Amino acid sequence: MFELHKNKNVIVFSWHGNIWFTCEVSMAVSHVSAVRTLYRQILLLHRRLPLEMKALGDEYVKAEFRRHKNVKSEEVQNFMNEWQGYAAMLSAQTEGVKSEGEVKRVGLHLDGNQLEDLNDIQVGQLYELYQETKKPSQFMQKEDS
Repeated sequence: MFELHKNKNVIVFSWHGNIWFTCEVSMAVSHVSAVRTLYRQILLLHRRLPLEMKALGDEYVKAEFRRHKNVKSEEVQNFMNEWQGYAAMLSAQTEGVKSEGEVKRVGLHLDGNQLEDLNDIQVGQLYELYQETKKPSQFMQKEDS
């Protein structure tokens, strides 16, 4: 039988009188809030992009956040840092943009050292993303019809 004990910001789950699991509520809630805020911020920034880029970017962000939902705490910090950097870069590159036609160029060039630092999975993801950018635009096809 499980019992629930609340003590300040810590919930202690006990099992037959032995401590089974503890969770600091304030840290867990603030982390989830930070992830959701970053996720929403990125999707809002994508609204400044041309429709094709927005669609591709939204799908990629959703998939990456889903993929990293249950990663180890060491990976979480790196994941958050990289996506915060992306959001800052995209915000700076699209600052003042009022319509999608105003966006000239977004993104960063990856140098040789950055490419060498990628693991096999990341290289595969980068290649898949490259392939997606080379496909004919579904949005352009609809407009032509």
